[in-house]
Amino acid sequence: MEPAPASLKDQGNACFKAGNYLKAAALYTQAIKLDPENPALYSNRSAAFLNLMKLTKALADAETTIKLKPTWEKGFFRKGSALEAMERYDEALATYREALAQNPSSSEVATKVKRLTQIVRDKKRSQQDKKGVESNGSSDVSQPDAQRLDGVVDGALPPSTSDEIRKFAKETVALALKEWNDKNGTVDANVRLCLGKDATKETVPNVAVEKAFESPDTLNSCAGFLRQYVVESSATAACLIVAKKSIAFPQVWKGSGSRKWVHGNSNGFFLQLETSTFRRLWFVPSTVENGRNTCRNLEPLDVDSHAVLPPLFR
Repeated sequence: MEPAPASLKDQGNACFKAGNYLKAAALYTQAIKLDPENPALYSNRSAAFLNLMKLTKALADAETTIKLKPTWEKGFFRKGSALEAMERYDEALATYREALAQNPSSSEVATKVKRLTQIVRDKKRSQQDKKGVESNGSSDVSQPDAQRLDGVVDGALPPSTSDEIRKFAKETVALALKEWNDKNGTVDANVRLCLGKDATKETVPNVAVEKAFESPDTLNSCAGFLRQYVVESSATAACLIVAKKSIAFPQVWKGSGSRKWVHGNSNGFFLQLETSTFRRLWFVPSTVENGRNTCRNLEPLDVDSHAVLPPLFR
């Protein structure tokens, strides 16, 4: 006897809560075949696809949810989440606002609207600052020495490191410093991946991890997902970028002995490079120059003592 859609949905929910998003999506798909007009099934599968970083599918399911139940804020929330993960922030903000209009009492949606409003504002300010610098032909704050930083990264990597991973590491460092300096002292917490040749077009090379550092449980859950994603994407390397101020756990700058922190109370961000054969960790301290937060130097850390993320490659 074929399981009822409600039973398949419950099984999918259980898998979702356990972090088995692939199985959850498969169960929701089975339920949809039996009950194709049920918006909750598309909404749930959208959430599963989002956690699997299958963003195009997550967005499509969210839009189907809205089509089936236009007054349900959950469909708009799912769509906003997919657009946010795609870094289409203006569209995500507009969608979250629509969700809030459908349910003004939702604190979860209100929080999203507040956070995305700030992200969009910061993005516009950054673009304006960039235009101002370009029009003036100069900047009050000189940029980091790219050639010197490339040399620091090269020197930290084993001689056997492939050209692909070397290039990836240097590009990641350059992008992270540029983001910090352009945004006046902030970076989005994310893991950047050096994708393998077997990765599909849908595979996303950046995974947002802003919630990972709230507690030991969220960190372990995120690390488990990232390990699975590394395998599925055939990634050859991954690099975490996260601001020190964004980390509630683990506060690796607190400790003694081998974990003693030598960088004082400096603001800044961490870069943690992961591969199957080696790991590297840097702290990038920030100073204030002409009223702006600026990073210039990579300070190597002992990854065994100060790792922000558990190992991602096994």
